[in-house]
Amino acid sequence: MTSIKTYFASSMAILVLGLAAPVLADSVKRVVHPDGTVEYTNVDSGNDKRASSKDEVVYRYRDDNGVMAYSGVQPSGEDFDVIRFECYACDPDSDIDWRKTPLYLKPYRDEIKTAANEFKVDPALVRAVIHAESAFNAKALSPKGAQGLMQLMPGTAKELGVSNAMAAPENIRGGVNYLARMLKRFDGDIKLATAAYNAGPGAVGRHGGIPPYAETRAYVERVGILHERYASN
Repeated sequence: MTSIKTYFASSMAILVLGLAAPVLADSVKRVVHPDGTVEYTNVDSGNDKRASSKDEVVYRYRDDNGVMAYSGVQPSGEDFDVIRFECYACDPDSDIDWRKTPLYLKPYRDEIKTAANEFKVDPALVRAVIHAESAFNAKALSPKGAQGLMQLMPGTAKELGVSNAMAAPENIRGGVNYLARMLKRFDGDIKLATAAYNAGPGAVGRHGGIPPYAETRAYVERVGILHERYASN
């Protein structure tokens, strides 16, 4: 436990300082790829561009002595934050079978229905996006600062009138609002709208379609699979 605390304490310092320079081998590196995407990884990738810690889950909590701790094992108490390296469905090398992975049919049913009705978005699509973004983890927090179920960035949350992005009802309403805007912007094209949700509408516009980012292409495909499955249940 001591080593993992030291490891993640150093990684959080890197995140806060935003350092781009190489650091010690046992700490997290900030890697900026040619396409502009940013990845945080503790893997010395060398020539292997696939190496990544993006699918690890880290729990942040205060231990019995009041010291902030980081662990790969979920704490026994309820007071903790979850830190993810990138979104749940964005890893191109994920070995999850997206046509068979269990669905989340019951969580936040009322909140999703209310927001979907308000913004005229298919609730099955909302559920698919939440599944892809956070696997329905309301405490999900990415190194880039994306928060909650629908992984809202602070600036986007503010623009959408979301005062507490970690509160599930607000997060869902804000995320559905943003998704509705992307659908409107791209004339109801779900693939382009979800690509924009992931990579930003500017990237979709610049590339004239789904950006050539492996993570975004994987995300769009998996949201499509999940949407189809949620719609049939």
